[in-house]
Amino acid sequence: MKPIQRLILCAMTLFACSAGMSLAEESAQNDAKLFHTMQDVDLADLKWIKRPVIVFADSPNDPAFIEQMDLLRAGRADLSERDVIIITDTAPDPLSDLRRKLRPRGFMLVLIGKDGGVKLRKPFPWDVREISRSIDKMPIRQREIREGKDSQ
Repeated sequence: MKPIQRLILCAMTLFACSAGMSLAEESAQNDAKLFHTMQDVDLADLKWIKRPVIVFADSPNDPAFIEQMDLLRAGRADLSERDVIIITDTAPDPLSDLRRKLRPRGFMLVLIGKDGGVKLRKPFPWDVREISRSIDKMPIRQREIREGKDSQ
């Protein structure tokens, strides 16, 4: 291989590595914006801005919780497009205000609309496609679609 070819190959390799690292960094930043714990957020601050999806479990090792989080991570682009924020609560003690209000028994997925109302409760993991379809039927989302607004 000629020296110039080696130089070009090295430059291409470095570019590919740095692009891969920036994609990984970008993905981590997007996850930080999308995924939160109960202690990180106040639902009152999200009203009219985001659609919280709350995932309750009695332990982060709950198989249903693990499956649900994998499904949500796989569909993060669709969720971001719909102004969704994922909030997890895997500590039943002490009871959070939301646990008192929603009373989950073990695993539970809850979708809250931008208006602050509970729109959906599921006692088992739900696919992002099903969550997205439920959101897309909501009047506020229908208005967003008509106005051509996918996200804020």
